[in-house]
Amino acid sequence: MANSAIEAFENRRSQYAIGKDIPLDQDATAELIQKAVKLAPTSFNSQSSRAVILFGDHHDRFWQIVLDTLREIVPADAFAPTEKKIAGFAAGAGTVLFFEDQDVVKSLQEKFPLYADNFPVWSEHATGIAQFAVWTALSDAGIGASLQHYNPIIDEAVAKEWDLPATWTLRAQMPFGSHEGEFGEKTFMDDSERFRVFA
Repeated sequence: MANSAIEAFENRRSQYAIGKDIPLDQDATAELIQKAVKLAPTSFNSQSSRAVILFGDHHDRFWQIVLDTLREIVPADAFAPTEKKIAGFAAGAGTVLFFEDQDVVKSLQEKFPLYADNFPVWSEHATGIAQFAVWTALSDAGIGASLQHYNPIIDEAVAKEWDLPATWTLRAQMPFGSHEGEFGEKTFMDDSERFRVFA
């Protein structure tokens, strides 16, 4: 049975070989990302997800921050592979930084104390859904991407560089760009180990 949503999910893959020649201009790309985040569902319609979209010098600066931070942690004699990996992300057209606004989470905890312990969990659900929505939308537009997690070691430098609210917690980074390589093979575990259907 053909299903356009499932086909879009199947086509969304991690693309690590990215370049700057994407099929959309910056305005259209930013609009696509914003719309994907906006339409991603959230618990209690909290709309807790935030996104910072970096192009050009801002994109380059972000990956320089990551590189400089890692240089202080990774042993010098083992740094070459790390440097190569970061250079690959920097070669892309842009990066999306995904945040969750903790003010929203705390406000909901105060408003609905019965569910207070759940709102941080639901916030994590929200960012995951937003990330998947953006990733799928980019893929559908012919743009490659991958999801990275250099937080929390870069959080302070990122917040300072772009003057971001202290209540925004960085959850993931998504470098994106043109497809410059093939996808690796994707394997799946047996369905019987993952699913139970009762009818």
